Amino acid sequence: IDFDLILEKVKDLNELAEESTFRIEHTPRGARLRQPEPVPLTLYQNGVKFNGPFRPYEDPSTQQCLQDIMDGYFPSELQMRYPEGI
Repeated sequence: IDFDLILEKVKDLNELAEESTFRIEHTPRGARLRQPEPVPLTLYQNGVKFNGPFRPYEDPSTQQCLQDIMDGYFPSELQMRYPEGI
């Protein structure tokens, strides 16, 4: 696992996300700007904790998630939870 590459790509994705950080949320009295909640990512020597419980690096879903990040994309597993992006 290339931790340096993952951290670099996460930083790049965070910078990209900051450009469109706020969303308009409609309320009964009008609208307000709302900032999306962050999705924590914790890297361990033997796996990750991301979007749920601990997952070992050998798990196919973990490998896909990290590959998405290393390719410069937001993880595809978040598309259902955040259809408009994160």
